[in-house]
Amino acid sequence: MSQCQRCKKAVATVHLTDVTKTGNRTRDLCDRCAHEEGYAAKAPPVQINEILSNFVLQAPQIQELAALTCPHCQMTFAEFRNGGLLGCPHDYEIFEQALLPLMQRAQDGNSRHSGKSPRRTDAPRDFQIELVRLRRNLEQAVEREDYEAAARLRDQIDSIETR
Repeated sequence: MSQCQRCKKAVATVHLTDVTKTGNRTRDLCDRCAHEEGYAAKAPPVQINEILSNFVLQAPQIQELAALTCPHCQMTFAEFRNGGLLGCPHDYEIFEQALLPLMQRAQDGNSRHSGKSPRRTDAPRDFQIELVRLRRNLEQAVEREDYEAAARLRDQIDSIETR
């Protein structure tokens, strides 16, 4: 085991190699010195019993979320988890409990969108939501081989799109 080259006291657990034009330079640092220099230290190991107990505690919540369905576009939370895409703007409210931690992880702790809406669309949002719902129902009707319902849904989509 090597000694930290910075503090010369602790055991070095972080080994860095700086690659330059003139050659490579290696440095051995302890966790504290590496953290002070801005290098992330290893996360402490997680015990398997901790992982399992967290999973067991969350199991009822997971089952509740899996049963959620958006009343506007009919998307279920399970469909979102499988596909990774939401069906309509209302899904953010319906699936908020599960989406909030995902969004915070993806956005470095932020959970509010501050971007812009697309300018290219002139259709009111209600039409867009209705189209999403109808298209999803059309896919389901085709999967069920209910072609009469699929034809009706196709005609409804066409009438909305031609408005």
